[in-house]
Amino acid sequence: MALDLNSDLGEGFGPWTMGDDAAMLDIVTSANIACGFHAGDPSIMRATCATAVRNGVRIGAHVGYRDLVGFGRRAIAVAPAELRDEVLYQIGALDAFAKTAGDRVRYVKPHGALYHAAAADRELAEALITALAEYDAELALLGPAGTELETAAAEAKIRFVGEGFADRAYTASGSLAPRGLPGAVLHAEEAVAQAMSIAASRTARTIDGGEVAVSAASLCVHGDTPAAVEMARRIRASLAESGVPVEPFA
Repeated sequence: MALDLNSDLGEGFGPWTMGDDAAMLDIVTSANIACGFHAGDPSIMRATCATAVRNGVRIGAHVGYRDLVGFGRRAIAVAPAELRDEVLYQIGALDAFAKTAGDRVRYVKPHGALYHAAAADRELAEALITALAEYDAELALLGPAGTELETAAAEAKIRFVGEGFADRAYTASGSLAPRGLPGAVLHAEEAVAQAMSIAASRTARTIDGGEVAVSAASLCVHGDTPAAVEMARRIRASLAESGVPVEPFA
């Protein structure tokens, strides 16, 4: 079974940069590009879309809470209707730059705190899905399988793509271990091993040494993880050596 390899990119702001987007776009097959709410700005969105299109990488809208200071990783109380409109706004903004570069937005992935909140909260999940469907019902949703996001997508007849994380430790419940815990962010060797485990058996080791099921058609390596480029390159090479095709889901 083929696997997609994705990364969160375009997460700088003005003169401030995060990660090596150009190098990552030589490796991954899908790019979750920040849309200006948790990170990114119009010039970065334009440049990242252009590089993605040149490299044949699929473009996804990485939508988040309006939280530049907290990088979208802080829980924010947002009414579902307001969230719907903010997600729609972000998709449309990125799609303008994607179309200018010669392609279009192919999918949507929530970021950070919104990712976790919408996975657990049905109203937020439905708000996000409504925005996606209003913009283009052909867009896919990339997110955690077995959550409210997958359920809401199925009911709205929106294509859902399960995501696994190569560079983050899991808890026994299948959620990501909080970043503040020791061992929550994996090193390169651990990330490669986890990617191969998800590819081979759809399982991952938990932070306490157990095992948890991970249903994924796409693997994420965060662009801001230390040594992210080396990690992504080694994961792609290991998948290829194991006979697992690496190709975009969109």
